[in-house]
Amino acid sequence: MFGREEKVPQNRLTGVQYVILGIFALLAFGLWRLQIIQQEKYETQAQMNRVREVPILAPRGKILDREGRIIVDNYPSFSALLLRDQKQTTFEPDLDGIAAGLHLDPVELRQRVKRLMALPGFNPIFIKYDVTPDELAFIESHRNEYPELDTITVHRRLYPKSGFAAHLIGYVGEVSEEMLNQPQFQFYGVGDIVGQSGVEKYYNDILMGQNGSRRVLVNSRGKEVGELSDKPATPGKQLKLTIDIDLQIAAEEALANKNGAIVAMDPRNGEILAMVSHPSYDPNDFAVKISRSDWNKLVTDPNHPLMNRAIQNQLAPGSTFKILMSVAGLQEGVAQDMKVVCNGGATFFGHFYACDKHHGVVDIQHAIPWSCDTYYYTLANRLGIDTIARYAHSVGLGQKTGIDLPNEASGIMPSTEWKLKNYHEKWFAGETISVGIGQGAVTVTPIQLARYISGIASNGHFVRPHTVDTSQLPSDFRQQLADSFPGSGEATIPLDPANWETITDGMAGATDPTVGGTAGASHLEGVDFAGKTGTAQVASHEALARMGKGVDTRPNGWFVGVIPRRNPEFVVAVLWEHGDWGSNAAKLAAEVATVYVNKQRTRDKNVIIQTNTESKPVEMGALWTESGEQGNKATREQGRVAQETALHGGHFLIGSGAAAPAKALASSGAGLPWWLEASLTRFKEGLR
Repeated sequence: MFGREEKVPQNRLTGVQYVILGIFALLAFGLWRLQIIQQEKYETQAQMNRVREVPILAPRGKILDREGRIIVDNYPSFSALLLRDQKQTTFEPDLDGIAAGLHLDPVELRQRVKRLMALPGFNPIFIKYDVTPDELAFIESHRNEYPELDTITVHRRLYPKSGFAAHLIGYVGEVSEEMLNQPQFQFYGVGDIVGQSGVEKYYNDILMGQNGSRRVLVNSRGKEVGELSDKPATPGKQLKLTIDIDLQIAAEEALANKNGAIVAMDPRNGEILAMVSHPSYDPNDFAVKISRSDWNKLVTDPNHPLMNRAIQNQLAPGSTFKILMSVAGLQEGVAQDMKVVCNGGATFFGHFYACDKHHGVVDIQHAIPWSCDTYYYTLANRLGIDTIARYAHSVGLGQKTGIDLPNEASGIMPSTEWKLKNYHEKWFAGETISVGIGQGAVTVTPIQLARYISGIASNGHFVRPHTVDTSQLPSDFRQQLADSFPGSGEATIPLDPANWETITDGMAGATDPTVGGTAGASHLEGVDFAGKTGTAQVASHEALARMGKGVDTRPNGWFVGVIPRRNPEFVVAVLWEHGDWGSNAAKLAAEVATVYVNKQRTRDKNVIIQTNTESKPVEMGALWTESGEQGNKATREQGRVAQETALHGGHFLIGSGAAAPAKALASSGAGLPWWLEASLTRFKEGLR
């Protein structure tokens, strides 16, 4: 019993041996699978663990004016970011130290990192823009401690100071998470800078370049030890605007610290020459990243500095609407022989409607320059609201113009159908009386006003306003714009020649002090500057009486002017909020028009024609004056022959084979100015 040894059963020993053999077999199979079957997979993962891809952000294209002068440029800057690799490293232990070194709020930094870590892919997380030199030194000196922290060169936008052309140009900002969920931003990523308003937004796809990348080798601590490949970024294309910086400066200075808008345009092709909206903002605040407090200050400002008043402010046009009334009255055959006695107003439907003066007997020739409300009350009553609305819609009122800027407003042109649809009420005839002088429910934007009146002055040819030289755009992009443009766009409305002359002569009379025009103070000597003023109440008389102290109840001042009166090459529209009278707005328009005329005269004066026997004719612009005896019929009938001189403009082809027309022009007795005579003399001497 005590000396007998107990032995392990043979079958149990055999089972243990098989188990050990099976374990070794599994280990051998696993080793074979790792090193043979999945060798490429794990080699790739190993490579990815030591390869880091750093983005190279493309600079946005520069923005130039019509003469190639830079308006918006870029400047180099550094942004701090956290690089994410395939290991999905957590940054939590390092965030407090990083926040302290970069002067960031650690709570906000944690929230941003946590939010962006949930996004798919391995995009870097941008944590600070435009780092300072001391912050850049912190990053460089802590590369071993924070291997995930890196910098990237970014080209920031450099905008003009003091909000110059801010609403037209717009601003840029980082694409938001909400924007990434929208189809148009499906190819963008976190950290990309995109246009947020103005031209920057509308032409973002052209201004945006193609980002590149840099693949580098890193060691186990994330430090770069080599470079594998470099895919350079493709810069965005530069964009040439139709804006003239000289006119833009003149418009900015004219409006100064007033609230309102100024739009200058070429009525022949729709090119916007200047666009100002005040109050403005500094787009440089958005170039890096605007603070929450600054953003809240902008959006809560009662003056709405972010609103582009030139295309978004919808206000009653006042007497500028009387040009439309004149068109409707003359085209319908109502206004030609209509005469009204103005004794300071008239009574319609039991209500007295006032006029600002006692004009006496008024016909259509005097109604426009004098801006007699009584005349247009009577004309509106005879035409009716639906006839007025039909003509208004034909010239684009109550519709977007289709300008290539985002968020354009359409304005309102009331009608019986409009009121029934929006208010489920019947239109009352008494409401038409106020519409006749551009009050009541009718509203327009400054860009609409510029387009509609310049179109009438152009004998019914209306153009689509645009801010960019479309000839430089890719053909597919131009077609895309043409297909997607909303609004009234290009149109031609036939006008009776006699009616056209009556209206344009009336607009010329508005700026003529000898006629008593409402914009006589804006008269430009020797320039055929025509236009129409508008003074629009901001509320009804009853509402104005109820308004307390501190509320600005002064009316809005409007003016739109053209040069010359017929087939103009320049139009300027002015809105001065609470500017009292339209005549005040007319003075601002005259300042801009003066700069335009002086620049055109200087340009034409400096034209030197060089020609030879094989050269093609050269187009040349010219301005000249006619004496009063050669003036139009309206001026002769009003006995102003002795005082009147009118400036006329034209374009001529001068070149090989054009000597005879040039000589005929020079001897036609048209009163050519000295600078045109000098140009023609140089041309003829060149022919010899």
